[in-house]
Amino acid sequence: MDVNTKKLKKNAFRVTKERGLTASRVRVPGGHLDAKYLSMIQEIAETYGDGSVHMTVRQGFEIPGIRYEDMDKVNELLQPIIEGLKINQPEPGKGYSSSGTRNISACVGNKVCPYACYDTSEFAFKIEKAIFPDDLHVKVALTGCPNDCAKVRMHDFGIMGMTEPQYRAERCVSCGACEKACKRKSVGALSMVNYRIQRNHEKCIGCGECVIQCPTRAWVRSDKKYYRLTLLGRTGKKNPRLGEDFIKWADEESILKIITNTYDYVREYIDLSAPGGKEHIGYIVDRTGFEEFKKWALRGVVLPEIAEVSERIYWGGVKY
Repeated sequence: MDVNTKKLKKNAFRVTKERGLTASRVRVPGGHLDAKYLSMIQEIAETYGDGSVHMTVRQGFEIPGIRYEDMDKVNELLQPIIEGLKINQPEPGKGYSSSGTRNISACVGNKVCPYACYDTSEFAFKIEKAIFPDDLHVKVALTGCPNDCAKVRMHDFGIMGMTEPQYRAERCVSCGACEKACKRKSVGALSMVNYRIQRNHEKCIGCGECVIQCPTRAWVRSDKKYYRLTLLGRTGKKNPRLGEDFIKWADEESILKIITNTYDYVREYIDLSAPGGKEHIGYIVDRTGFEEFKKWALRGVVLPEIAEVSERIYWGGVKY
């Protein structure tokens, strides 16, 4: 069968090592889905695949062993999953219209984890709606707190939950539990002065450890959700590196705007002669300079008053 492999990959099918066989990649934004869709994935795997399913590192599913001639039938069976997960789709029944922007991954979030500062799946779906489908090679990951279980610093955009702990002095019994927890498990931003706790705002990373450990609820989470936004981490052969802090105490709307602004920046400066026409954002920033990227990224963005924006970012990493 004569196959246009470029079109195949754009439709979220993989070119595999076995001649005539492909693998379907199922998008699951935030890594969360209703259990009923698992039986649909099972049906595709057993009917048109080799009976197995791979859970990808990006929290999607990959169904291997599909014959090229069965791709249209697989796309039909994928339709209820795509609709159920509310994924943008220009042509219903045709599967995924692009695969460049990778599945948005996330930790389990505050629906389950006591450490998480926000609903990671909900925010992941908002980002999904804003940026997919798109052929630009972009990776986004979300984590509920600075424990960073989702390894967000290895992505183009890393979103880390923060809370601005609120102190209720009338509830405090000066037990020191928060100070001890902050020193042992976080950054030591709390100190006891005259039997009253004090918080160093500049040092605080918004982890909420004090809130979790306080026995009298003298510390509570802020009503407003805040985030640390890290930029341009990546893996790969040439120059792997960790993402660096761009903004601390950012809000949700600002992050969404920064991400969509970055897509405009990439379209302006991308080198289409790069392998596969997929130049990573970090290499574009290296070429144009951080100041040019920053100008595009912050266009029309209104940050909270407490937000802290990095003037300059320098990335390390392995150099070859």
